Amino acid sequence: MKKLLKWLKGPTAMAALAGVVAAAVVLAVAELTGAFFTARATPAIALGSTFIDFTPSWMKDFAIATFGTNDKAALFVGMGLTIFLLACVLGVVAYRKWTLGVVGVLLMGTVIVASVVTRAGVEPLDATPTVLGTLAGLVVLRLLTVLLWRTRTWPEVPADTVAKETGLPGTSRRRFFAAAGITAAAAGVAAAGGRLLGAARSNIAQARDALLLPAPVRAAAALPAGVQSPVAGVTPWVTPNGDFYRIDTALSVPEINADDWELRVHGLVEEEVRLTFQDLLDADLIESHVTLTCVSNPVGGNLAGNAKWLGLPIREILKRARPRDGADMVLSTSVDGFSASTPLEVLQDDRDAILAIGMNGEPLPLEHGYPVRMVVPGLYGFVSATKWVVDLEVTRFADSKAYWTQRGWSERGPIKTMARVEVPKSFAKVPAGRMAIGGTAWAQTRGITKVEVQIDNEDWTEAMLSAEASVITWRQWSYDWEATPGPHYIKVRATDGTGEVQTDQRAEPVPDGASGWQSVMVTVE
Repeated sequence: MKKLLKWLKGPTAMAALAGVVAAAVVLAVAELTGAFFTARATPAIALGSTFIDFTPSWMKDFAIATFGTNDKAALFVGMGLTIFLLACVLGVVAYRKWTLGVVGVLLMGTVIVASVVTRAGVEPLDATPTVLGTLAGLVVLRLLTVLLWRTRTWPEVPADTVAKETGLPGTSRRRFFAAAGITAAAAGVAAAGGRLLGAARSNIAQARDALLLPAPVRAAAALPAGVQSPVAGVTPWVTPNGDFYRIDTALSVPEINADDWELRVHGLVEEEVRLTFQDLLDADLIESHVTLTCVSNPVGGNLAGNAKWLGLPIREILKRARPRDGADMVLSTSVDGFSASTPLEVLQDDRDAILAIGMNGEPLPLEHGYPVRMVVPGLYGFVSATKWVVDLEVTRFADSKAYWTQRGWSERGPIKTMARVEVPKSFAKVPAGRMAIGGTAWAQTRGITKVEVQIDNEDWTEAMLSAEASVITWRQWSYDWEATPGPHYIKVRATDGTGEVQTDQRAEPVPDGASGWQSVMVTVE
């Protein structure tokens, strides 16, 4: 312990602290000045977004499987640790050789600037916060390093070096720590001020809350009685907006003024079409319940949700554009640069793929694509559910590659038949006697016709299906079980409307979605 305390009071630790404080100033100044630019111009967002772009599929899959919808929070924590360690190294380097420290800081600034200016929708001027932050960080690092040199007590820096570098008298460690503490506190205030200023300057959330959605020309079909499983603890049939899963590549939720939003439909079409948000409000909108599923959803996972969506059928827009012969794909692009490849015929058939502006009776939440997103029944989100969509290019699979296709995922992503056990939870301890098992199954556009349950290695037994709302929504189920003491394994499988039984062949999400039977272990006491 004494050695640790001595090291913490020594030159290396103090130099590392100087680097950390300087890094905090870089981020704080960039955050403060970034309030006057796009949110994607701040270093943390730009670096994080760039990291996501270059993340290999296996790492993305690991992050989602491990952290679920908290994957972005985990990314920020990882980035924070990385920045902390790099700042420590740069602080020590600057203390021992100032020129090398400057080179290191400028190199990091260059990397951040490159990350900023290569983001979709970002102008070169948006690099200003990073440049100002880097310069401020250099100034702070210099001041703190000089204070360290002026202590004249470190064997690494002889007294003549101090005089040569500073031309100033010596100082104390206490003054160094005071300067570092005051600077860190000021950085915290600046960062918080930047957040508050950015929020005050943005009125997107207020505009979204004030938006009145038009009535649909075709309302969602009335739900039949009994769509909800009778088993307590099974997920609600309609997923509340606040509970709906969110998996996307946007580290910072894009804030788009609906009055400025425009969709361009172009490519292999006879006529280019442009739509404004007002055009959508004035159009013949339809409403329907649709279940969406993320391709990264593991067997038994919760990356699926069911909501009532309001929007304009994409087939109506394509009718105006008139795709040319040979076109077989629509490449949809988000304002943040994400793209998805959707088969053209899927957007033209009667499954009601829509440009959605409403979710569960209210305007789209910002994190779910406000003002406009795509909702396409039957396809995983990575090839269909583009949020904050601003561009539809009619093209060919042979000519264009989407965001995840470039990273090894499949071009087309039809959703696989899947069933999951929600009650009881895996590793639960339950009392002996009669108990209810329940869960949800889906096979969008095909529907679910049967769910079967297997206890241990006994025969498969058919479960009771809840009412079916439509073939593009999930279907819930329940099963009564006479539980006997001891450990037991509960398996579940579904049969879709084509008669195909859910496969038992285990597959990971990459490249086209997970498959296999979920097995839940419980202990009956």
